[in-house]
Amino acid sequence: MKAKTLFDKIWDNHVVYQKKEYPAVLYIDTHLIHEVTSPQAFTALKKRGISLFRKEQTFATADHNVPTYDQHLPIKELLSRKQVDMLIQNCKENHIKLFGLGHPFQGIVHVIGPELGITQPGTTIVCGDSHTSTHGAFGSIAFGIGTSEIEQVFATQTILQNKPKTMKIEINGKLEKGVCAKDIILYIILHIGVGGATGHFVEYTGSTIHSLSMEERMTICNMSIEMGARGGLIAPDKTTFTYIKGREFAPKGKKWDSAIKKWKKLISDKDAQYDKTVEFNAKDISPMITYGTNPGMGIAITGNIPQNASQKALSYMNLTKGQKMIGQKINYVFIGSCTNSRIEDLRVVAKAVKGRRKCPSVTAFIVPGSKQVEQQAIKEGLDRIFKNAGFELRQPGCSACIAMNEDKIPSGKYCVSTSNRNFEGRQGPGSRTFLASPLTAAVAALTGKITDPRKYI
Repeated sequence: MKAKTLFDKIWDNHVVYQKKEYPAVLYIDTHLIHEVTSPQAFTALKKRGISLFRKEQTFATADHNVPTYDQHLPIKELLSRKQVDMLIQNCKENHIKLFGLGHPFQGIVHVIGPELGITQPGTTIVCGDSHTSTHGAFGSIAFGIGTSEIEQVFATQTILQNKPKTMKIEINGKLEKGVCAKDIILYIILHIGVGGATGHFVEYTGSTIHSLSMEERMTICNMSIEMGARGGLIAPDKTTFTYIKGREFAPKGKKWDSAIKKWKKLISDKDAQYDKTVEFNAKDISPMITYGTNPGMGIAITGNIPQNASQKALSYMNLTKGQKMIGQKINYVFIGSCTNSRIEDLRVVAKAVKGRRKCPSVTAFIVPGSKQVEQQAIKEGLDRIFKNAGFELRQPGCSACIAMNEDKIPSGKYCVSTSNRNFEGRQGPGSRTFLASPLTAAVAALTGKITDPRKYI
């Protein structure tokens, strides 16, 4: 029997029908939806008189358009309010489980899936959002889909999909103190490029990867899409199983025992062949910072902007070739998004800022990824640490990551952000974004400029 990669095993187990030279009909175990990409699909089904095939496998939340303060009040932005209201109506009409505003499980779709135990190893997961790749940290095939594909899954619980190639990224060794999971993925994207994994599904492996916590693994898989990959995944292990056990939708009792037996088999065969393999050494990775307008435009925080950097990007960012990033003044710090808004991220920030005060010229706000993260932060007293340091802890949502809500960075202002994209205008028209880890972002807020975080730990 031919040796298989983890991706091959899961894919083959979900192919309903395959005709040579045609896309596969792939079965979908879990469908996650939110208020932005689902309304058109619901409308199309309604017009055609088609009902949801397996509604119990669909979970909904409101995240992209929601405000991050006064969530008990009506949403001020009319378009945002309309989209959230449509989600409520569609979920009610189709009997879909919704974690809307005010629900104790509400939050960013890629945060609540794992924390509720909805995300499980060996499954296929889709959502109308590119960063669905986050869920691959659990050893699942998870990827973003478009509105017409959402309609397919609603109607049939399957999707037409061409099988991607496979790619292995192996990282071994021990990380230097102060280097976070976000630095790992920014380092990978820098070296592979924003198109280096196009057409591939990436499996991350090696001693460095398997030493990471589940929340750190989610950060890695979250940004797989930023190097062109269809998604990313990590083989499940004891760390995975410990994280899932006891969560709201996790298997219980005998079903748990059965699931564990099945999940332990989810590993690439020893002789499995990948279409592409890349290796890195953990000791080469430093705290990272981006300087340009895509996630591949990054450097070690102590480095200089390269001479071959895009002049268009530098003009937008008002930076120069050869310039050091250390000392660059900033105006805003945003800690949040589906990349870095989990409780471990907030703990890192709290540890860095405890007993200190932010720079007076910096606006710093922290947006937890879910109500559960928010409540845990309050329970641990992190909210008081943030307040004493001059940081604002807000309510859950995508917030300034995508600026489809009230949280926007003003034009011309610099923001150190823990989100996943630094495209022109991503955080608001004319905004300028530096991507970094929660630790680097926290330290920048304290100093008012980009600073090597290793000096603060």
